[in-house]
Amino acid sequence: MRTLEITATEPQAAFYSLDCMYPLFVGGYGSGKSEALVNRAILDSFAGPEAIIAIYAPTYDLLNLILWPRVQKKLTEFGIEFVANKVEKTIVTKGGQTGTFIFRSMDKPSSIIGYESYRAHVDELDTLGTKASDAWRNIIARNRQKNFIGYESNTVCAYTTPEGYCFVYERWVKGENNLYQRVHADSRSNPYLPDSYIDALIATYPEELANAYIKGQFVNLVGGNVYSNYDRDAHRSNEQIIPGDILRIGCDFNVNKQAATVFVTRSGGHEWHAVDELVDMKDTPEMIRIINERYKGHKIIIYPDASGNSRKSVNADSSDIALLHQAGFEVRAKKSKDGRGYVNPAVRDRIVATNVAFSKGRIFINDNKCRRVAECLEQQAYDRNGEPDKTSGTDHQNDATTYPIVYEMAIRKPVARIEFNNII
Repeated sequence: MRTLEITATEPQAAFYSLDCMYPLFVGGYGSGKSEALVNRAILDSFAGPEAIIAIYAPTYDLLNLILWPRVQKKLTEFGIEFVANKVEKTIVTKGGQTGTFIFRSMDKPSSIIGYESYRAHVDELDTLGTKASDAWRNIIARNRQKNFIGYESNTVCAYTTPEGYCFVYERWVKGENNLYQRVHADSRSNPYLPDSYIDALIATYPEELANAYIKGQFVNLVGGNVYSNYDRDAHRSNEQIIPGDILRIGCDFNVNKQAATVFVTRSGGHEWHAVDELVDMKDTPEMIRIINERYKGHKIIIYPDASGNSRKSVNADSSDIALLHQAGFEVRAKKSKDGRGYVNPAVRDRIVATNVAFSKGRIFINDNKCRRVAECLEQQAYDRNGEPDKTSGTDHQNDATTYPIVYEMAIRKPVARIEFNNII
């Protein structure tokens, strides 16, 4: 049996010593979750050349950006030669030094089929929202490869930043038992993390998110209203459209429920004021017609629902976003990785960006001109699954209102480059 001596933080060392079937490392940003995952996965791989070690991330983008290169870097540091197959997402070490690593995405839990693993490592499980339960069930069902001498148990390790009282809380806190045990890690437990990183997180996030994203605590991120930082009186605006204004319009595509919110900027672009709304439009052609008629002479920048790149709100040969381009509007949306389309930001990212923008005095609402916008911001609540409620009809206008905010005011998580010393 090969032995690696690994320099670890106190929470990491405690996590490595957990011998239950389903260990959890729950920690703040920069607390060493990815380092713990990669080290423990490599240690598991020493069970033998036939062992399959499955590594999961919420999306393929996160696999490619974080876990895929990090496992290769760590194997190189440990002096283990390997062959990485980027297409099949596998890493096979030369000469049977370790088992084989396979990498899979959890964005479609139903696709977690067709293979068996000996041990598994699941990154950022809580970010999956309502998919987490299905993904976890399928992962542990796959984890049934025969045991190896000296490595008797088929364990599945999870690693996550807490996202409120969601799946991880229900399974590991409320349901804690001999199978499900956990270690909490505060970001400050990582001695390799610069002090400026913690300061930047505190300056970036409101208090309840800072408790989750720094202390690694389970806090109520889903109680009450979705846009809890909106205060009608504190964020009231009397601004109106004036000649020369560039109009920034967020739009949500829905048949007969199409919505748009119109912003103008003031104070050199620092302040955004919602000054008009378009409610319950039939489809995209009708929205384009209204915009051209109502705002003639203004430059129009559209921040659309990115799903409109492939889905149509009208029976036509062009996508909704293509129609916006054809109308001569400037379209701002995040490009997909292959550059062929657009992708929506995560719902949580939109909510956090909007609440932070309200707290920092960047967003204001003319509730006389935008009555529906104000009502929806006040009324949308979370459902029993911790997701923004979509049954009350408040979601369409809120989506339209927040697409521009998350595009222009996205929360950029501070980045710290950390080097860990490992001794073989």
